[in-house]
Amino acid sequence: MADTQQVDPKAERKVARLAQRISTFARAHGGAEGQIAYVGERGARIVLVGEDGDWGDLVAPTFEIAEQAVAKAGITRHESFDGEFAAKVTTGPYEWKRMAGMQIRG
Repeated sequence: MADTQQVDPKAERKVARLAQRISTFARAHGGAEGQIAYVGERGARIVLVGEDGDWGDLVAPTFEIAEQAVAKAGITRHESFDGEFAAKVTTGPYEWKRMAGMQIRG
């Protein structure tokens, strides 16, 4: 019996677009690593950290699409955002100001 697994063309296009954006980020930052976090009905957040310490994120409509995009881009995927991986992030005055503002405003 042949495998009749359905392929969703819309999901495939989304995976390809996300993978392209991940690859573009990685090229711009000397490589990249990532972590995927489930964010409820909104889907999944892909946090990217470049080799230069710069970071960014993307949102995928589902966790599965996020997983496929990260795999297609070929970057290292971490299960959690802590330890050595989190330490690679470079924060500047902008981030510190925003974090302080969040604490002050409650």
